[in-house]
Amino acid sequence: MKNKTLISAYIFIYLLLIFQFSCVQQGSKIEEDNQKAENNAKPNILFIAVDDLRPELGAYGASHIQSPFIDKLASQSLLLERAYCNVPVCGASRASLLSGIRPGRHRFIGYSTYLDEDYPGVTSLPQHFKNHGYHTISNGKIYHHQDDDKNAWHEVWRPAHRNASTWRDYLTRENIEIEADGSTRGLPYEKADVADTAYFDGRIAAKAIEDLKKLKEQGDPFFLAVGFLKPHLPFNAPAKYWEMYDSEKISLPDNYLQPETTPVEAFHNSGELRAYANIPKKGLVTDEMAKKLLHGYYACVSYTDALIGKLLGTLEELELDKNTIVILWGDHGWNLGDHQMWCKHCNFESSVHVPLLIKAPAQTTGKRSDAIVEYIDIYPSLCELAGLPIPKHTDGESFVPLIKGETRQKDFAISKFKDGVTIVKDNLFYTEWLDNDDQVKARMLFDHTNDPLELNNLAEQPAYQEKVNELSKLLRDNWGDDFFVNRKLQNQ
Repeated sequence: MKNKTLISAYIFIYLLLIFQFSCVQQGSKIEEDNQKAENNAKPNILFIAVDDLRPELGAYGASHIQSPFIDKLASQSLLLERAYCNVPVCGASRASLLSGIRPGRHRFIGYSTYLDEDYPGVTSLPQHFKNHGYHTISNGKIYHHQDDDKNAWHEVWRPAHRNASTWRDYLTRENIEIEADGSTRGLPYEKADVADTAYFDGRIAAKAIEDLKKLKEQGDPFFLAVGFLKPHLPFNAPAKYWEMYDSEKISLPDNYLQPETTPVEAFHNSGELRAYANIPKKGLVTDEMAKKLLHGYYACVSYTDALIGKLLGTLEELELDKNTIVILWGDHGWNLGDHQMWCKHCNFESSVHVPLLIKAPAQTTGKRSDAIVEYIDIYPSLCELAGLPIPKHTDGESFVPLIKGETRQKDFAISKFKDGVTIVKDNLFYTEWLDNDDQVKARMLFDHTNDPLELNNLAEQPAYQEKVNELSKLLRDNWGDDFFVNRKLQNQ
C-alpha cells in the first residue's frame, strides 16, 4: 500500500511537471506571438537620401526632366512643394536633419560636420528607432562621414573605392589619368557606356535591394537608409541617361545674372566646381561648359531615378510596401547657373529649396501641400507616423497634420549658411548677414509672388522696412541663443 502511494505521488509530481512545462511553453509561445504581432504592427521606414537633388523633377512641374519613378512615388505620397533644408551644405544639413536640431552659430557649420562632435550624446533619428526595436541599416551616404553616429546602426555600408579611384568614381581613362596627374580633379562630368552597377550608386541600390530581401525573411521592423551620391559632382552617369536629353535643347536659366541690388554677401565663387579640370579659377564658365554641366546634372538625376525605381519595385514585389513608410529627400538644393553660380553654399532659394516626398500606406494618395516645412520637421513626423514618442530635444514640428488635410501651427522655415540666415514666411524670402557682434551687415528680401527668380532685392526700399523688421524679429525669436548671442533687434 505504501509503495502504491509512493508511485501515485511520483506520477502526480511527473504530471504536474509536464503541466507546468506545458504552461511555460504556452506562455512563451503567447509572448512570442505577441511580440511578432507587435513587430508586424510597426511600420518599416525606407529612408532615401539623394545628394544635391533640386526639386527640379517631373512631379514638381519640370517637364524637361525625366524622373518617372520618383514621379510615381509622388503619386502615392504627400508631396511637400515648399520644403527647405536648414543648412545648404551636406554634412551640416544631414546632422541637423538626423538630430532634429537647428544649426547655430557654432553648431552644424560646414560640409565636414560630425553630429558626434557638434552635439555629442544626442539621440539621433535612427538611434531612436533602434532603441524601439527597429533593425537599422545605413547604405551609401547618410551622414557625411561613415563613422559618425555609428551606434545608431546595426550595419553601416558604403561601396569600396576601386583600385586608384577616389570617391569621385571615375571610370574612363581620360578622367583617371587627369586625377593621377595630381594637379586637379578630373572633368566635372563623365559619360561611360557601362551598366548601372558600374558606378557607386548602382551598387548602393543593389545592396539595398538585397537588404530588403533579408529584412523580409528576418521579420523585424526596419529602418533602412539608402543614400545616393548623384547628382553630386562630378556628373558621372551611364551613357544611356545622357542620351535621354538633347543637348541642343538645353539652355541657361533665366536668372543667369547678378543684379546690382543684391548684396555681394549673397554670392560665392562656385569653389566646389573650380577644383575640376577645364574650369577657370574665376569668372564665368563658357556657355558650352555651362550647358554641359546642365546636361550632366540631368543625366545623373535620371540615373538616380532609375535606381530608386528598382528599389521601390523590389519593395512592392516583396509586398513590404503595404507596411513601409517611404520618405525621399535631397540634402539641399543646388545652383545650376542660377545667379551665375554653381553648387550650393548660399542663401538663395535655389540652394535651400528641396524635394520632400513621404508615402504612408493607406494615408497618402498623391496629394500636394504648399505649407512651408523644414528638415528639422522630419524627425517628429516619422516618430508620429510610427507611433513612437517624440524626444524633447527636437526643434521641429510634425507635418503629419498635412497628411490628414489639416493645418499646423508653424508656418515658416529657417536656413543658415555661415553668417547668413534666411527665413521663409508666406511668399517672402528674407536673409540677413551678421558680423561677429551679430550686427546686420547686409540683407535681402524677395517677394516670390512677383519675383520667383529673386532678381529684385526689396530689403533697402523704404516701403518694406516694416516688413523687414517683422521678419527679422521672427527670425531671431525662433532661431535660438546659440546663434544670436544678442537677442535685441539689430536692424533698426
